[in-house]
Amino acid sequence: MRIAILGTNGVYSTKTGNTSCVLIDAKGCYAILDAGDGIHRAKGYLRDPKPAHIFLSHFHLDHIIGLHLLDEFRFEGPLRIYGKRGARRALNLVINEPFSRPLAELPYEVVIEELDEGWREYPFRFRCRLLPHRDPSLGYRLELDGKAIAYCTDTGPHENILELARDADVLILECALRSGRSSAEWPHMNPEEAARFAKMANAKLLILTHFNAAEYRTMEEREEASERAREIFSDAIAAADGMELDL
Repeated sequence: MRIAILGTNGVYSTKTGNTSCVLIDAKGCYAILDAGDGIHRAKGYLRDPKPAHIFLSHFHLDHIIGLHLLDEFRFEGPLRIYGKRGARRALNLVINEPFSRPLAELPYEVVIEELDEGWREYPFRFRCRLLPHRDPSLGYRLELDGKAIAYCTDTGPHENILELARDADVLILECALRSGRSSAEWPHMNPEEAARFAKMANAKLLILTHFNAAEYRTMEEREEASERAREIFSDAIAAADGMELDL
């Protein structure tokens, strides 16, 4: 299994990265976590004729704006897009005229599935739980090829992160805020909070991502965040666009 980090910024793209997207290249399928404009890099990875599945955390534009690029892809079989309740209405509003080519006109079938919290067994075993944000997010735990990957972004600290990340091989967790900062109106996390959750969950590796573009202007500032995290949880790294990890 290969994990490719395709977009690591929150809010908007800068020279440090595009907005949120992670690709998992598993034996039987591709799983894409969020569809920020970093999804454009996926074209370099989708080489095998395997089904693809996109899992959306929520519908803020920095997590779905890359869907306007779907016309540039040729997915094998139906492309399935998963999101919380309201996904069909939200995506058919934004990925539609006059903003984009409508999903119904793409050269392959697109199926949108709205999720409730809990476990699902198809297309592989995965779990989703709601997380606190201005527009509540879905966090995910994917179990593929004998590995567990947890993905939680656009969230403040919450016990559901622990449920999803328990003993995970990889925890991909947001780090929108600088060290010591918090936000009650728009819940997000800082590096120390992310590290504490990784430690409590007994995750094997913590990947910090979704760096607020206005707060983290340089890669050096991201590295400072990972250093703060490693003071609490030693196996923590800062994500960068184009980073790859083999499990």
